[in-house]
Amino acid sequence: MHYLLLPLFSFFVGIIVGLTGIGGASLITPMLIFVFQVPPSIAVSSDVVAATLMKVVGSVKHWQQKTLDVEVVKWLALGSVPGSLSGVGILHLIRRTGEHNLDSILLRLLGVMILLVTLLSLIQLLLMTFLPQFNLPELPKLDLKTNWGRFFTVTLGAVLGCFVGLTSVSSGSMFALVLIAFFRLDARKLVGTDISQAAILLLFTSLGHLTLGTVDWSLVLPIWLGSVPGVLLGAKICQIAPQRPLRFIIYAILMMVSLKLVSQA
Repeated sequence: MHYLLLPLFSFFVGIIVGLTGIGGASLITPMLIFVFQVPPSIAVSSDVVAATLMKVVGSVKHWQQKTLDVEVVKWLALGSVPGSLSGVGILHLIRRTGEHNLDSILLRLLGVMILLVTLLSLIQLLLMTFLPQFNLPELPKLDLKTNWGRFFTVTLGAVLGCFVGLTSVSSGSMFALVLIAFFRLDARKLVGTDISQAAILLLFTSLGHLTLGTVDWSLVLPIWLGSVPGVLLGAKICQIAPQRPLRFIIYAILMMVSLKLVSQA
């Protein structure tokens, strides 16, 4: 049955991603766990592999359009790739020792990560909507021509990359917040840079998850079949749809999902 329902559900998730920019992993992984009763370890690994194709396709498009900052992508990737592989290494260690239930740990981690990403994004959206004149203290802009700027960028990439390796969540959302806070990229380059660094990060993360043996290709292929055209359609609808009401609704859903993930662990 999931061969029919999974592409359909993934199509709607793809529309939401293309329409709002909210990360697919925050929606697809909980969908696999709650709707299709997939064990969390398999859901995370399969989603990482499935998300890679969407990000790679998007990054190639932005590369052709020159709507990305190559230097930012490079230095973030230098941290995020080894960071994500270390996250996968932690999963290997947990599985090998057998002292803890991997699925239970992943449920908690997924819930916490989705809740954190949702809260940060929701706070940002509320401030933009109701307090547009409110100016938060600006964080220092990172200069990649300096050793300090490069070191801090690599460190940020490593920390966030580790969380992506562990949970599959935040390859786009958390990095987007970093790009806004520390690099002040314009809107076009923000999206292109975010997608491109996520493509590199997920490419290596998916290779790591393949070594875990928890990737289920009978889930990956239907997700690809539904989500890729969904993202393309969502991007088209994005030009006419009201963004803020949609984001409020999706954030509310994500908060409920994250709390359910934590409570079920």
